[in-house]
Amino acid sequence: NKKMGRDYRTYSKTYKTPGRPFEKERLDRELRLCGKYGLRNKKEIWRVNLALAKVRKTARSLLTLPADNQKRVLEGDALLRRLKRLGVLPDDKDKLDYVLGLKVEDFLERRLQTVLKKNNVATSIHNARVLIHGRHIRVGKQIVNVPSFMVRVDSENHISLAPTSALSGKGKLGRIKKIKQRSK
Repeated sequence: NKKMGRDYRTYSKTYKTPGRPFEKERLDRELRLCGKYGLRNKKEIWRVNLALAKVRKTARSLLTLPADNQKRVLEGDALLRRLKRLGVLPDDKDKLDYVLGLKVEDFLERRLQTVLKKNNVATSIHNARVLIHGRHIRVGKQIVNVPSFMVRVDSENHISLAPTSALSGKGKLGRIKKIKQRSK
């Protein structure tokens, strides 16, 4: 149902493919990350890489300005505040120099999938992904079914099983339990 004319909505790519497709060290590093964090494919790593690159680029450009520059102070504080709220940057590190030291792992640690495993809600990183896709997990009052959801520090304590989930005991019965109940 596309209308005539051009579509002027702006969008940008969410990931950037590597310049050298068959570099052994990078391939091995990416495969290890996929295994450790239970990622579906390399694109998920490339997406985080791009986000990290954008953050570091902003920090680099702000560091070129003099320390008392108003733009550096305002945008620098906003960037640091955003990264601390996400939990990527520890509270004690409040300088732009620390932003340049961030790694991909810092971002991957804040994914909902990883946080579920760390908080022992899920038995494994793969089980965490299944629970999220099955709409069993909520953050606050919102059911989240995206494993790459970035968990903020303040909402980390509000992760729980959804009330509609069969696993919480209050929701609908699962497929197997329904069959067993019928046979009784």
